[in-house]
Amino acid sequence: MVEKEYAIKFDHVSKIYTLKSKQNKQKKKQQFYALKDISFEIPKGEVVGILGTNGSGKSTMSVVLAGISEANEGSMIVNGEQALIAINTGLNGQLTGMENIELKGALLGLPKKRIEEIKDGVIEFAEIGDFLYQPVKKYSSGMKSRLGFSINLCLDPDIMIVDEALSVGDRGFARKCLRKMKELKEQGKTIIFISHSLKQVQDFCDTAIWIEGGVLQEYGPIDEVCAHYSTYVEFMNCLKPKEKKRLQERKFERRIIKEDKRTFFQKLLN
Repeated sequence: MVEKEYAIKFDHVSKIYTLKSKQNKQKKKQQFYALKDISFEIPKGEVVGILGTNGSGKSTMSVVLAGISEANEGSMIVNGEQALIAINTGLNGQLTGMENIELKGALLGLPKKRIEEIKDGVIEFAEIGDFLYQPVKKYSSGMKSRLGFSINLCLDPDIMIVDEALSVGDRGFARKCLRKMKELKEQGKTIIFISHSLKQVQDFCDTAIWIEGGVLQEYGPIDEVCAHYSTYVEFMNCLKPKEKKRLQERKFERRIIKEDKRTFFQKLLN
């Protein structure tokens, strides 16, 4: 059996953020694992859903996957050009929609002819009319989603990372995006799909990655992972407020890097 070539490989990846807290009226910095020691391989052509409750690390994973943010530990290998589709990501609010297209193309070193082709594709797909000539800061969140999705779609990346971009705006456009992504799926594109809609993820994806508390819980067949995740969410929803708060506090505490470890990382970063 021939092993499938991978599109993305995470090898013991951790992402660390610095938090500020107020203790004894003095500001104290803490090092916090947004992602901790995560390893997986995503084969080319796979459509993967990323599941996790609020604060689990899904959006952090999306920016690391897209190459926007670097891991502090471990390594990531990407085979292909990736694009992140998320609200506001990569859009300059001071520029018009059309200027954002030109800027994106210029940053990628695309020839003028290719940029013009992308413009035509965005105009057709985004369906935002004259707002393309208005500053993005005047857009609604739904319009930003339309523009961001359309630009990245027309750039035709090998790997698409969609982070909650279909959760805003009208349902008609969301359905249109899903139909287009199904076409890309049939073409063998690799798609990472992050959504709060469990049904959307289950209907669209082949496999799923579940992260909780910054830690990989499971990566496997979509129905299996969704069933386990759904059971976990139901369990959390059944907890009394005080029980839920204690559990969340314990999860948070496990993500804080202790003093000796924090000093070690500070030495590495200095």
